[in-house]
Amino acid sequence: MAELKKQPELKDYAEQIRQCVKCGTCHAYCPIFDQERKEPLVARGKVALAQALLNKETEIDARFMDNISKCLLCGSCSDKCPNLVPVEEIVAASRREIARRKGLSLFGIGLSTTLKHPLLMKFMARMGNLFSWLVFRKVPEKSGLRLRFPAPYIRRDRTIPKVASRFLRDSHPEYIPGEPGKPTVALFTGCMANFMYPHIGEAAIDALKLLGMNIRIPKDQGCCGVPALSSGDGAAVDELTRRNFSAFNRLEADYIVTVCASCNFGLRTNLGKTGADGEGLAAKVIDIHRFLVEQGIGEKLAALPAREKKIRVTYHDPCHLRNQGITGEPRAILKALPGVDFVEMRNADQCCGLGGTFSVYHYDLTIKIGAKKAAAIRDARAELVATACPGCMMQLLDSINHAGLPNRVCHVLELVAAELKSSR
Repeated sequence: MAELKKQPELKDYAEQIRQCVKCGTCHAYCPIFDQERKEPLVARGKVALAQALLNKETEIDARFMDNISKCLLCGSCSDKCPNLVPVEEIVAASRREIARRKGLSLFGIGLSTTLKHPLLMKFMARMGNLFSWLVFRKVPEKSGLRLRFPAPYIRRDRTIPKVASRFLRDSHPEYIPGEPGKPTVALFTGCMANFMYPHIGEAAIDALKLLGMNIRIPKDQGCCGVPALSSGDGAAVDELTRRNFSAFNRLEADYIVTVCASCNFGLRTNLGKTGADGEGLAAKVIDIHRFLVEQGIGEKLAALPAREKKIRVTYHDPCHLRNQGITGEPRAILKALPGVDFVEMRNADQCCGLGGTFSVYHYDLTIKIGAKKAAAIRDARAELVATACPGCMMQLLDSINHAGLPNRVCHVLELVAAELKSSR
């Protein structure tokens, strides 16, 4: 196996840290600063904290760790930074430095242990499915669950998805042949599409079959590493990256397609930091919406029968796609669907408030950020809110439930699959 580099250390970002001139542009784009209005919580404040940490000019006390933890890693600040300072990378490196000096939190230890052991994750998911009736209650007329009893790190008023009874990777062989001469596409399922939303993966497979693609679904793939990145466990990120490199490098696929915005970011970014071999594999990683549009899915959808009755749909931009400029492709697919009446919502590109492990530690802030998104959804007067990230789906549904709205949440691919099914 190729020798892969490890996650960068905070000292590796010394030059980028110095490039922050404290201009304050980031103030206008940070969801956390919008709610808290405190200087340490905006990007230039975080960079100043990182510099103090690097220079060992500050104690790593509870207040310091709280300030560093209050970042969604959404990249809104970096996207607008005149000097292109990679703030979310600097914050992630700061969390790794804190973990190196102080150790991981109890939640971080449990999370990383689960992520690094696929059989343990699968066992816990099965137990979650078997005993969900005992621990959770179903939210009326919604697809989510809420706790019956108090539990660490999950509030009782939080809506979470149900664990599936059958997992995506267990439902398909590693190779699904397509048409001769068509590209070979490796499907990165991610954790949520594998364990909680397998119907998203099924919809992706249906869309790829429509285009005649040869599909590979490696059984030995792992988590993309974003949860471990968020919690500051660099060793776990490195281990998961090595696992995914091994799983996908042996396939010699033309593309590695992701159905989750965060997985796209995590897989592509983590592989890209490992050296030349990893960079070559990272170059193959592509979001499925961009891939489908490039491969002509629009023509296929345009040929579907017209629908008299249409459903009003709006779209939420996941941060990890917005930062790559992948905003038009999901909308193009939605607009091509015969049964969809697409409408834009206000501030569609603003973060939903999930932020990986951020919402575990700062759920009150997540609720406040989500309330703004829920208001935009209400004003759009759409029945469905589509997005391109299972994590965003979970958070949007929670925000909608808190706001008492009747809207439903889905993945763009679910609407594609529904149209294909109805046309058969």
